[in-house]
Amino acid sequence: MPDSSARLTRTVQTNCHIADARHAADYGMCVYLLRMREYFRWERGLGYADALDSEEIGDWLDEREALWEGLAGDDYHPLEIDGRRFDPFDEAAINTRLREFGLVYGGGLVSAARPQFFLARLEDYERLDGVDVYIAGRELARGLTAYPAMSRQGVVLLRRESLERMIWEKLSTWRWSRPDNALGRAFASDDFETDLDAALRRMAARQARFVLLHEIGEHHAGRQLGPEWEALLLFLGRGKAELQLRAVRDFIADCHGPLPALAEDADEVSVHFVIGGLSSLRKQLFPALLEAYETWRVDGDARVFAREAERGARHWRAVAEDALEIYRRCPAQAGELIADMVAQRRL
Repeated sequence: MPDSSARLTRTVQTNCHIADARHAADYGMCVYLLRMREYFRWERGLGYADALDSEEIGDWLDEREALWEGLAGDDYHPLEIDGRRFDPFDEAAINTRLREFGLVYGGGLVSAARPQFFLARLEDYERLDGVDVYIAGRELARGLTAYPAMSRQGVVLLRRESLERMIWEKLSTWRWSRPDNALGRAFASDDFETDLDAALRRMAARQARFVLLHEIGEHHAGRQLGPEWEALLLFLGRGKAELQLRAVRDFIADCHGPLPALAEDADEVSVHFVIGGLSSLRKQLFPALLEAYETWRVDGDARVFAREAERGARHWRAVAEDALEIYRRCPAQAGELIADMVAQRRL
């Protein structure tokens, strides 16, 4: 659909702007400004090593916030594809139609029920472990936040460009103080100082497998926990318990795919990167995984991650089931009770 692809891109980008108008303020100021810098870099087509002009960014930021102010009350626009109109959240139907045109689309809810949209060139499609996997390449439209991957209703969307940018953001943060930690050891494996773009591409290609395995694990975790789990997350809203339960499902997903894969591959760089990429909350809740990492650093035996995956799969599934039981019995107090329960069930 060469004649209408530009219009489709504009519509998806407009929906991205509407979502940002409603939710960009959800982030703290530091996170917001860092993400806006990288959004500016993407929109202007700048390389990772290119210096950013502070005055230019400031002007662009003022213009973008003015644009958002004018769109905050708008409804999301339907997408027109080859003469048919689609609800922007009908992701499966849209991708079925776009696949023949070499495009892939994302339109759904992510963390804290925030809508997220994107449109990209389709690099590859395959059916893997009962899941439809779309590999997105160059992104044509996106919003402020760009998750590198997501799973919904038996479909996984892996965004190579966003994965590369996520690694760049982690590298930039690590460079502030260059601590001797897992991420630093991963970055020491390649020439990020003088061959930045190529090193980022290589790291993204290396880690794509683990990101994909996590999302497939998310799919299987969702099937195990059922629709009541999603209802619980929506019920809790944005708060401590919701963040904890998302971490619990992440653990279930990791125990299904990435951790056994670390044990199987025994690839040092991937071990450093996967462990180094854990959020502070996930490190707090699963300290045994950090202990396994330190054990591996001493003896080099990656099978320790398979043992933690087996133990963790049972533990975190039980925690998830207990959270659902609290929701059924005490919905009015569910947030507080679940937060206390999860905090006491560290592994």
